[in-house]
Amino acid sequence: MGQAFRKLFDSFFGTSEMRVVMLGLDAAGKTTILYKLHIGEVLSTVPTIGRAPAITFKTNFPCKFVCDDMSLVLSLGFNVEKVQYKNVMFTVWDVGGQEKLRPLWRHYFNNTDGLIYVVDSLDRERIGKAKAEFQAIIKDPLMLNSVILVLANKQDMKGAMTPMEVCEGLGLYDLKNRIWHIQGSCALKGDGLYEGLDWLASTLKELQASGRLPSGGTSLF
Repeated sequence: MGQAFRKLFDSFFGTSEMRVVMLGLDAAGKTTILYKLHIGEVLSTVPTIGRAPAITFKTNFPCKFVCDDMSLVLSLGFNVEKVQYKNVMFTVWDVGGQEKLRPLWRHYFNNTDGLIYVVDSLDRERIGKAKAEFQAIIKDPLMLNSVILVLANKQDMKGAMTPMEVCEGLGLYDLKNRIWHIQGSCALKGDGLYEGLDWLASTLKELQASGRLPSGGTSLF
C-alpha cells in the first residue's frame, strides 16, 4: 500500500512540490495513518512530549520519517512529526488542544497547499473541541487558501459518527469560498485513505494547472 501511495503522488504531482499539513486532536489516528500510508503497516505509536532530536526511520520505500518538535516544556504534552515522501511533506501535529499552543502551530502553516484534518469519529464528547480547533486553523491568514480534506477516522468502530455527522459537527456546510471534502476512513485497515488522497491530489493538481493554486497565505513572520 505504501507503493500505491507513492505511485499515486508520482502520477499526479510529477516534479511538483505540494506542502500538506495534517492536524487533529490527540488520539485521532494521525500517526497511524502516516505509517499505514508509507510503510503499509501499523506500528505501536506513543505521543512525543517536549523536544526530541531529529530521528530518521529507514523503511523499504524511498521515504524517511523525521521526528522533530519545537522547544517546549514537557508538561505541554504534544507530538510533532514530519514525514517527507519524495516531494510531499506532511507535518503532523498531535496536540491535546491547548490554546497556548496555537501560535506555535503557525510555524508549520506557511506555504501550505492542503490541510488534512483527522477526526476521531468515536469521540462524540470532543467533537466540539475538534470543531473549535478546526475553525481556528482554517481561519488563520496562512491557511485561507488551503484545500481541506477531512478524514472521519475509526469508521470501523461501533457507535462512530458517520461522515455526515462529522461534517455537521465541524461546521463544514457553513464554509464559504473554501474547497473541502470529507472521507470516512479506518487507519488500521487503510480504508478510505487512498480515496481521500486521490481527491486531494487531483484537486491540487487541477488548481495548479489552472494557475489558481497559491502557495498558502502570506507569511506574517
